Amino acid sequence: MRILLIALLLSATALMADYSHQPIDQKLIDSKIKIIDIRTPNEWKTTGVVKGSLPIMFFDENGNYDMNGFLAELNTKVKKNERFALICNSGNRSKVLGTYLGKQLGYNVIDLDGGIQYAIAKKMPLEPYQPKK
Repeated sequence: MRILLIALLLSATALMADYSHQPIDQKLIDSKIKIIDIRTPNEWKTTGVVKGSLPIMFFDENGNYDMNGFLAELNTKVKKNERFALICNSGNRSKVLGTYLGKQLGYNVIDLDGGIQYAIAKKMPLEPYQPKK
């Protein structure tokens, strides 16, 4: 009975989890969905960030990451069942992380194709990066 209950809970989590990808557009921004920017602080400073996005670095400048640290900070910004979007520079990092978060950990993730470079090309609203104080 206990095994059946655990199996049902795992199945329910998998059914509620979702991973999708799409380019950023004004409709998505207007929806007020949380956009998590996983780039590095230097990248945020160079291009700015999508207006209203939440910067949480995943890969550092050397390609290293701290999954536990990232998840701890992510979980202060979004609830596990809350739909949110990930953005990086070109879409490569957000695809890797989004796939893992959605398919392995059960988050509801939208991977923003083309990243900030696509957002810049489409003239999406950006704002200067403001470091935490």
